[in-house]
Amino acid sequence: MPKFPRITGKELLKALEKLGFSVARIKGSHHFVNHPDVRATVIPIHSGEIIGIGLLIKILKDCEISKEKLIEYL
Repeated sequence: MPKFPRITGKELLKALEKLGFSVARIKGSHHFVNHPDVRATVIPIHSGEIIGIGLLIKILKDCEISKEKLIEYL
């Protein structure tokens, strides 16, 4: 089983966009993304900052995406 990737918010946002998510709105550095089938989450975009493992797990759970699927789209 592969480890969780160490990625920035921008990299995560690009991967989610490939999976069909789009940015609904932006408030400060937080991008609110949603999918046409109602899945949604918030991604913090801080320059050069890596997203913590706990937050990454929460985002993947919100989006109903597996770790392997995310790695495939990075």
